Amino acid sequence: MIDDTLWSAVGDPTRRKVLDLLVAGPASPTTLGEHLPVTRQAVAKHLKVLLDAGLVTVTTSGRERRYQILDDRLQQATEQLTTVASTWDGRLHRIKNLAETLLDKEPHHGPTRDRRP
Repeated sequence: MIDDTLWSAVGDPTRRKVLDLLVAGPASPTTLGEHLPVTRQAVAKHLKVLLDAGLVTVTTSGRERRYQILDDRLQQATEQLTTVASTWDGRLHRIKNLAETLLDKEPHHGPTRDRRP
């Protein structure tokens, strides 16, 4: 079953970039913001979406908040994407076969010529 919250979270290119940055290890919103073309407030909002989707976790040490990827949830996202890709590959294969079958049944009239004077 596809998790819409998960796909909404990873559907945004900035959030995917945040995940890419977090693959290297835990990071603070300030550190992440240094690598993104958005404000620190925007980074915080993106992190909240990822947190709500269960893709990241946060630990607090004093005033510093550090985010890190939850590997199990990211693996679940990968598995869902693989399932969706497989489903669509099958659908596209069936459409291709149907189109080829219809073309084979269509009468061939030879090459068409432009009959303009």
